[in-house]
Amino acid sequence: MNYFVFRNNTVERFFPKDFTFSGYDDISHVPSEVDGYVWFYQLPVKYEQEKLCSEIRGFAQKFSFVLAQVDAAKPFIVLTMDEGSYAVPFTSGVDLLSAVFDYNASLAQLEENHSNVKLLDIREFTRQYPVSEVFDWKFWFISQMGLNPRLSKPFAEWFARKLDEIALKRKKCLILDLDNTLWGGVLGEDGIEGIKLGGDYPGKAFHYFQEALLELSKNGVILTICSKNNESDVLEVWEKNPFMVLKKDSFAAWRINWQDKATNIRELADELNIGLDSFVFIDDNPTERELIKQALPMVEVPDFPTQPYNLPIFFKELVERYFRVYSITSEDKKKTEQYKANAQRAQAQKSFVDFDTFLKSLDIQITIEEANEFNIPRIAQMTQKTNQFNLTTKRYTETDIHTFLQQGWKIWCISVADKFGDNGITGCIMLKGDAIDTFLMSCRILGKGIEIVFIKNILSLLKENGKRTLKAEYIPTSKNEQVKDFYDKLGFERVSEKDGMNIYKADLSDIDLSVKDYYHIIVK
Repeated sequence: MNYFVFRNNTVERFFPKDFTFSGYDDISHVPSEVDGYVWFYQLPVKYEQEKLCSEIRGFAQKFSFVLAQVDAAKPFIVLTMDEGSYAVPFTSGVDLLSAVFDYNASLAQLEENHSNVKLLDIREFTRQYPVSEVFDWKFWFISQMGLNPRLSKPFAEWFARKLDEIALKRKKCLILDLDNTLWGGVLGEDGIEGIKLGGDYPGKAFHYFQEALLELSKNGVILTICSKNNESDVLEVWEKNPFMVLKKDSFAAWRINWQDKATNIRELADELNIGLDSFVFIDDNPTERELIKQALPMVEVPDFPTQPYNLPIFFKELVERYFRVYSITSEDKKKTEQYKANAQRAQAQKSFVDFDTFLKSLDIQITIEEANEFNIPRIAQMTQKTNQFNLTTKRYTETDIHTFLQQGWKIWCISVADKFGDNGITGCIMLKGDAIDTFLMSCRILGKGIEIVFIKNILSLLKENGKRTLKAEYIPTSKNEQVKDFYDKLGFERVSEKDGMNIYKADLSDIDLSVKDYYHIIVK
């Protein structure tokens, strides 16, 4: 994407080549032809404290002015200011801290009031380095650079990760070993009371690690277990060890047996119905890690610390590399319960010979509603993460979706619940004029005909509102082959095919729009 950067110093080499830049502290020109904007004002280099603080506070007013000029549907990435960027006499103390605090607080308030503004804390990057590495007087005097150009590569990597976080891109599932990973020692040898968990070091380090993982699961990351152990022993330690933070209910699924871990991970992927490239595998044993690297190269396998006191650092790196996103949706917070409920559904299905009878027993509740301020974040997240049942696999941000709505697109999402639990928002359809631009469904609700119910209800709405014909397309990827014939089976006419991409049209009067009566449907 082509962003325009408002800046007060030289920052060109820190951003991608297709970014363009304002003059120094120049807000007179606000281009409209760009995809988005960046505001990167750094601590001014001044000795006179009063003027320095006044200038900093003035930057907030300038940003507010620029924000009012830009298209509210375009993303605006805003970086905070670091009061410790450089060290000279007088530029320190309460006055400077107060001015920078007020400036950053103003940015935070504007972010709260504008959905397109995303605030990044520059100190998350700069505090990784001593001040002498962050700021170099040589480059300030030569090129007016407020950030050492030697940090351009790590800054670019950090900024790229932040953009991914804003786009809600992350891994879905963490696979955890047990012995010497979630606790110290070997359960089969040390027993329930003998494993190291809680109390003094090293048990305290493992206790902290479990607390951190529990918080991670509350923020939408699925936890699973893959361990060579006796399952009965693990169930007992979950129940009886008083220091155990992560218990049976903390995990969506597990494989606790003596089978090789590559096979177990494949089975977990099948049970949870998510791709192997959505997994991160954690194991203290380097041999097990190497097995997964070789057998399942799409699974991420970070090195595990050799000393328990490094677990907090390891967890921080784990989150930042694989799991951090800018915002968490309500559906994210329910992930573990939703995937556990899916496993219950799979077990329940085995007791029914007739599939329709099984579906009727589920008491499936479907809610279809148009895109709004409350569900747009989740819709954007699904476009970024859904791969298997996704007819076009187009990736969109929240601001993209706001723009589409302003342009007259029609966008719907679907929520699904049944007697086992609430899956939340699990699909969306995006209509641009008379063409389906996006149709996707979360993998965890597939196999119950809900995708057919969803699209048929939308087609019925369109037909009732006078729409006669509709266009659609299938764009192939390495992961969505399962839906390549979806429109064919629905009754759409395939009008062209090239390089695997299929173009369709449909006469809505010729499509069977009936659905089974055991689906309970509400259209808002």
